[in-house]
Amino acid sequence: MTAATRPSDRYLELVCPAGTPAALRAAVDAGADTVYCGFRDCTNARNYPGLNFDVDELREGVAYAHARDRRVLVAINTFPRAGDAGPWHRAVDQAAAAGADAVILADIGVLDYATRRQPGLRRHLSVQASAANGPSLAFYREHFDVKRVVLPRVLSVADVAQIVAESRLEIEVFAFGSVGPMSEGRCFLSSYFTGLSPTSEGACAPASHVEYLERDGRMFSTLGKVTLNSFARGEPAAYPTPCKGRYVTHGRASYLFEEPVALNAISILPELKAAGVTALKIEGRQRSRAYVAQIVGRFRDVLDALARGDAMPQGLGDLKGEAEGGRETFGAYHKGWR
Repeated sequence: MTAATRPSDRYLELVCPAGTPAALRAAVDAGADTVYCGFRDCTNARNYPGLNFDVDELREGVAYAHARDRRVLVAINTFPRAGDAGPWHRAVDQAAAAGADAVILADIGVLDYATRRQPGLRRHLSVQASAANGPSLAFYREHFDVKRVVLPRVLSVADVAQIVAESRLEIEVFAFGSVGPMSEGRCFLSSYFTGLSPTSEGACAPASHVEYLERDGRMFSTLGKVTLNSFARGEPAAYPTPCKGRYVTHGRASYLFEEPVALNAISILPELKAAGVTALKIEGRQRSRAYVAQIVGRFRDVLDALARGDAMPQGLGDLKGEAEGGRETFGAYHKGWR
């Protein structure tokens, strides 16, 4: 990548998931401008078995990305337990030592630590902070010199444009992956079912509490002791998080919060560009490197076409084959409710 095509000069910066070192390399090779990852502990919000990085792996990943003029962000986006901020502070220091380009933070105390102890390390505000209006973002900008905010997935394009105008920050929005109907950083349903907090342990619906049971020709997914779903062979089904459960109300089972469906904003990228968005975030650190390469490559092709001034390429926006449940939605971007 030449100086003329660095992420800051792209049509839109493409920020892509790296749940493993292999996925990081796949994302970079497929055309990611930036990758984001986390340490193999409770300091990041995808703390699942088999995922994430140790210090040496992060250092190697940063070197791989930087050799190709790409960036690496480290998500340290959970909230420390009372009296036990040590792991989060160490994560900030380790990210800086590994040469990460920025850290993605949510907790005010961790932000304060990073500002004081690693002032040269760029700070982004995680979606887990649930900050989505001018005054709240001004607080983070003025007190912690935050440069970018990742917005929650509950805003329309018009809402995003207003925040861009008010915040004086780089704005990163989700473009593909989970719809995320809850207020990030404020959901406690999984804690209620399992006793483990996603906000401090880093795992919504931790794998240790998930079980699948086959009975009477149907598959049942459970979290803790709660049955979240029952589905027939071949029926679309999501990983059993509480917001994607199927619940019985008024005698009828239905998806009350979120159906098995994926957010896909690829066909409205010009709208997001016009709204002033800086970067697009692809969700999916729990996904395989093959999935990462497929999604990143498709977005790269579309973004490069738009940068050349071409029309949206026909067919490239359809990602149903990779979408959860085989279905896609604009989510709140085109919401018709207030």
